[in-house]
Amino acid sequence: MDKIESYVEEVLEGNALYDDSASIVDYSLEEQIGELAAKGVESSVSDYKPVIKKSVTYIVAVVLVNENDEVLMMQEAKRSCAGTWYLPAGRMEPGEDILDAAKREVLEETGLEFEPTTLLMVESAQGHWYRFVVTGNVTGGELKTVSRADSESLQATWIDDLKQLDLRALDILPLIEKAREYSKRQNEAWHEPLLPSIHPHDALLLRTLFFIRKRENNKIHVLVSEKEAAHLPLCEINPTRSVHAALKKFVTSIFGPETPPHKPHGVLSVEHSGQPEDELDGLCLTLLISCKTPLEDVKIAPMYTWLELSRPLGEKLLYRMGKNLTVCLNIIK
Repeated sequence: MDKIESYVEEVLEGNALYDDSASIVDYSLEEQIGELAAKGVESSVSDYKPVIKKSVTYIVAVVLVNENDEVLMMQEAKRSCAGTWYLPAGRMEPGEDILDAAKREVLEETGLEFEPTTLLMVESAQGHWYRFVVTGNVTGGELKTVSRADSESLQATWIDDLKQLDLRALDILPLIEKAREYSKRQNEAWHEPLLPSIHPHDALLLRTLFFIRKRENNKIHVLVSEKEAAHLPLCEINPTRSVHAALKKFVTSIFGPETPPHKPHGVLSVEHSGQPEDELDGLCLTLLISCKTPLEDVKIAPMYTWLELSRPLGEKLLYRMGKNLTVCLNIIK
């Protein structure tokens, strides 16, 4: 089980898990569709494959804050919202990874080059729409003025009071607030810089790092699947339902209908590639979840077990329960 401890260490660092056993799916889309069919519910996603701009939508939004607490904004050129203001943001293109898309959008819409430093938030609507919110530092370029307006944007500006602008939508306000909090963090506890790992997947996946205390010795244990080979539990996300729904059904498949009280804390790692184009547009999110019930009082399905962690690693897990110590996962209803 040393391999599992190494998996835990890797995802706590925000890294991808490249071992084949780490990609064994415990709760497949096929199984979920079968359960729905048994209830008389038909599904149209039996042969689902995530393909950018066809069956899955990935959006990047970039929130850059300067030393004056000003936010980089761009003025829309699109006919449907021309003249309004928004963050540099847009859909990822086929073949792109998340950071390439973020850099491209900022350059096209503001004229500036930037280097991403961390993810701040992952948002999801249904199971097939995701927005990755990134921040970072400007490294070059020239701020777009009206004289350089094009189809991407009319201009860009740094601004401190967003009330001065006619915003395209208010959904960006929580993103900007989060970025400003991050820029002012100084000695406050916050997750270490975390960027998406380039690792291809052919499905939409949710990995769980589920941990619990054992009453007998107060040691931290993590949930392990023993299907085919030991790994952290992994399920597919039904693209017609939410990530929250996927997690709820997965937890029920592990613990049964009497699921113990538990709390998702946030995202530890994001895996995506985009290459080869139109073939591996899948995604894997690793979610940290704590169980409030002692291990001795929790029943699990036969293919799962609890693994006791070394005390230092257990303490790392406990620390990551704190506010802002994981990347926020926002499920949009």
